[in-house]
Amino acid sequence: MPKQYKFLALGAHQARGARVFTFAARVADILATCEISRLGRDKNGELFGFQRPQVSKHIHEIRDYLEQPGAVLPNAIVVGFLGRVQARPVRDGLFELTVPVAHGKPGFVVDGQQRLTALSELKREDFEIFVSCVLCENEEELRRQFILINNTRPLPKSLIYELLPGVSALPKRLSSRAFAAELTERMNHEPTSTLRGLIYTHTNPSGIIKDTSIQKVIMNSADGGALRDHASARTKLTFAFELLNNFYGAVSDVFPDAWHGQTPRTSRLVHGAGVIAMGYVMESIYSRTRTIDRASFVRGIRPLVPHVAWTSGRWKFGDGSALKWSEVENTSRQIQRLALHLVSLAKRAPAGTQAKRLS
Repeated sequence: MPKQYKFLALGAHQARGARVFTFAARVADILATCEISRLGRDKNGELFGFQRPQVSKHIHEIRDYLEQPGAVLPNAIVVGFLGRVQARPVRDGLFELTVPVAHGKPGFVVDGQQRLTALSELKREDFEIFVSCVLCENEEELRRQFILINNTRPLPKSLIYELLPGVSALPKRLSSRAFAAELTERMNHEPTSTLRGLIYTHTNPSGIIKDTSIQKVIMNSADGGALRDHASARTKLTFAFELLNNFYGAVSDVFPDAWHGQTPRTSRLVHGAGVIAMGYVMESIYSRTRTIDRASFVRGIRPLVPHVAWTSGRWKFGDGSALKWSEVENTSRQIQRLALHLVSLAKRAPAGTQAKRLS
């Protein structure tokens, strides 16, 4: 195996400082220089990689097509190369890319992993495909390119959101979710968290509460609730962790049977509708008591007990209507209806103590 590979590439003038190229290469040469790095976590809980698992059916469909004599594949795969790759100008618009592999593969597939995997299963050594590549300075830039390139594609949103913490210079619609994703990650992995291991993410498929539901609670709070009121950027994450940790700890205290050992199918408390609706209850209690301690949240939640139908029975709303417990769905309309009902019940709680503030 050679210690380096060379490709004649066409360079493109794009953003200032961006180094973007395209070239044709044999599949074997791409696999020798690039990894398909799947998203996961190491034994310390640190995130690595970014690709979703292989989709076997999709790979087989591509392979079946490519086995035909007249098959062509004009779509380029996208890869990101880290630091060691050199681009030497040859003539106007053309460059020679030198990709060293003596110390490992410097390339990572950003888009097109299913096509590349299908091609790797064929015995067509002469088959070339187009490769578009970006030379990245560091892993953060590589992840940023993956997020931006794939965010408009049908990738699992949980995968995209799990990659957001620690990546800067993102569009506003993504950066606004980055804090929520960071806090959700902490809630899912911090040893003292009442939600530890309970949140479903791409790297924690055994979780029962959808990450997007917890993120929605956080974003609602940041838009017009307790997290908006907490202006200190220095302590905001600590405050937010204690807020959610104490609140959902109180939820599990007040509704143990609807919380422990349940799934969204068996309990609407851990269902997206219940999680988000209870987030509004959290805000209501905080706005009245100005405290975030667990005992105060317990007192604020208790008035709900005789009126909830998390696992059985019927929800009886203030307008006289009723709904079977399992018919509450994760839609904006039903979440709003459930939230208004729960908040009105929570307002019957006694007033709490003065605020416990972090600064």
